[in-house]
Amino acid sequence: MEVTTTPIEGLLILKPQVFPDDRGYFMESFNKITFEAAAQLSCDFVQDNESYSELNVIRGLHFQIPPFHQGKLVRVSKGKVLDVAVDLRIDSPTFGQHQAIELSDSNKLQFWIPPGFAHGFRSLEKGSIVCYKCTQVYNGAVERALKWDDADLGINWGDAQVLVSDKDNQAPAWVDIELPENWEF
Repeated sequence: MEVTTTPIEGLLILKPQVFPDDRGYFMESFNKITFEAAAQLSCDFVQDNESYSELNVIRGLHFQIPPFHQGKLVRVSKGKVLDVAVDLRIDSPTFGQHQAIELSDSNKLQFWIPPGFAHGFRSLEKGSIVCYKCTQVYNGAVERALKWDDADLGINWGDAQVLVSDKDNQAPAWVDIELPENWEF
């Protein structure tokens, strides 16, 4: 597994080893020992999620507050997405900055997003399937969202007309975001 760091500490891009042949290919999409050694971290995944999205669907920017804050290992099993993580770690020098990466079934890249980040994506192909492993179970009582198109965040989602849920369209702006007092990572 090849690991690439990003300008935002903690966010990692992982490239698994793929074994192609005339029949297709084989790859381990996840191996705990390989992941922990390559990423130099230890974590337990307790929930796997999968979402299907039509072209130009935006989902996010979502996060959970403690004690249910989540780390996510994100990949695309079909299609292509622009995957985005926003740093919500108050003491971080990159607080409020984001990292965007294209994940697809052809590049097979994975994006490690540790706890303390908001996460979202835009589907760049019809029928995109995003799979992600979470370090904590979903808990709607502590789920929060951040306005996906907030100008203060400066995320370039592209200029196509997008489809966004009412919930995500009504999420608080960056200047209105309230993070809990125990928001430490």
